[in-house]
Amino acid sequence: MSQLSALKTCGQQFWLDNLSRTLLQGKITQMVEQDSLAGITSNPSIFQKSISSTDLYDDRIIEGMADGKSVEAIYQDIAVEDVSMACDQLKPVYQSTQGRDGFVSLEVSPYLAYDTAATITQAKELWQRVNRPNLYIKVPGTKEGIPAIEELIYQGININVTLLFSLESYWETFQAYMRALERRIAAGRDVATVSSVASFFLSRIDVAVDECLQEMAGHNAQAWPVEKWRGKAAVANAKLAYASFQALLLSDRWRRLAQAGAKPQRIVWASTGTKNPDYSDVMYIEPLIGEETISTIPDDTANAFRDHGKVESTIEQDVTGAHQVMDSLHRAGIAFNQVTDRLLVEGVDKFIHAYDQLLEDLTHKRATLEQTITEEPMGSALPAPGAHHEAGVADSL
Repeated sequence: MSQLSALKTCGQQFWLDNLSRTLLQGKITQMVEQDSLAGITSNPSIFQKSISSTDLYDDRIIEGMADGKSVEAIYQDIAVEDVSMACDQLKPVYQSTQGRDGFVSLEVSPYLAYDTAATITQAKELWQRVNRPNLYIKVPGTKEGIPAIEELIYQGININVTLLFSLESYWETFQAYMRALERRIAAGRDVATVSSVASFFLSRIDVAVDECLQEMAGHNAQAWPVEKWRGKAAVANAKLAYASFQALLLSDRWRRLAQAGAKPQRIVWASTGTKNPDYSDVMYIEPLIGEETISTIPDDTANAFRDHGKVESTIEQDVTGAHQVMDSLHRAGIAFNQVTDRLLVEGVDKFIHAYDQLLEDLTHKRATLEQTITEEPMGSALPAPGAHHEAGVADSL
């Protein structure tokens, strides 16, 4: 049993924060066996790196060109295809856990983060195109996203609520989940078949708070004990979010839903890669291990945890200390709610930037392929729509 696999002994599931055509060529199945991989998350940044670093998508791009599709439509085709294949490879996990695990997440366009109606429309389209029960549609937890999340869950679409930074946003997310389930019960619909998770972001919080602390201290470290509080906010905030989760599960409202077959909206620890090289490379995993949680981990951090991660139930340890950290930051003059509000806006902006970069890279690759085709000898032809030649993919599936 690897250290990643051992997380499940403490009630936590391991998700990989990566998806690529290369990964689909057997590595997913290998990680399920070795690391108890229980899910995969994707986003435009992940697809951008995958598409730009390999020629495995070239046939799909050429096919889209032949069909006269836009760059954005070609990207959606690629994303839907990769996510569908990943869902199929994790289907045994989904089935063996009775629909609790084995999910793959696909994100709506970040340009829709502040548009409720458009988010609902695109989420439904992606859900129908993938057509797999172990799909999560990722929707950001913005003010406009919350009603979309409620409506989509009510319609039976599994939702991964992303870009959560504050306790208030997490509380609103869980309330939306419960409202959707209550509406399903009132309409005579099943609640056992719908699922949702709430992705609570970590490392970005410490980056932002550490900058505030450094600015307050200036060059006089003795005036304010910066070192005492650096790198503490994200884990403290996460522990308090988990305490809120536990309290919600004990409420009469949730108990009624659970009796009807509803699954808890588990917390996913996201943004778990350490951004400050002075900090431990597993600092967002080791202190947040516990029941009904998920850790979505990028490759480098997963490798680090396999090598030297320590597994024990830690999420409920030192909650008093977590309160003290947040109280101390407040007394120091750091308006944490303002920090998390800014992080949400910046998070959407970063997703948009990654999406734009993805489309730019795809545009460049399409132009390169067009030039190559133009220079080919007479008699060469574009492959017929539906033809695929990704090396090894068909065999591995």
